[in-house]
Amino acid sequence: MKQLFILLLLISSLFADAKIYMGVGASIHHEHLSTNGDDTISPMMSVKAGYGDRKAYAVEFSLDYIDTADTTFLIDGGPRYGFNVSLLKAFDFDIFFIPLLRVGFGSGAVSSTAKADQDSLSYGSFNLGFGAFIPFGEHFDIEVGYDYRSTTYEKTVAAGNIEEANINVAYVGCNFRY
Repeated sequence: MKQLFILLLLISSLFADAKIYMGVGASIHHEHLSTNGDDTISPMMSVKAGYGDRKAYAVEFSLDYIDTADTTFLIDGGPRYGFNVSLLKAFDFDIFFIPLLRVGFGSGAVSSTAKADQDSLSYGSFNLGFGAFIPFGEHFDIEVGYDYRSTTYEKTVAAGNIEEANINVAYVGCNFRY
């Protein structure tokens, strides 16, 4: 009973000063496939939710949507969906912006005709990035940054090997903090 009471106190203190935020962002998604050297540039939209302090640490979950023009896996291009989990470390230097580092991983699916038995390919990625929060009050900030994503796609019979890609993402977004 004593442990349950201590656990409830810890949980309540965690959420008493909750640092939950939600945000949206727009990006330019530049992908370079390592096997054949194809390059594609596509717009990307993101919706995210996170927990943490913008002047210290945070964990962030984001959903990405990319309307890609990539014809390596696709005939006419199509949608790509992704889910990412990132850890953020922000540095408060008492200047008008707050620099941050981001590391995480992601997975998702892209529409494809490369496999006869399914209409999409799965992928996984390792994400590394940097950026800055530009605060406009206690509950709102603008976020700008850059992410590098090392991505590996599911193996296809048509390609005969596993496709790998280097993805560069330049983004701008806004966060609403509660």
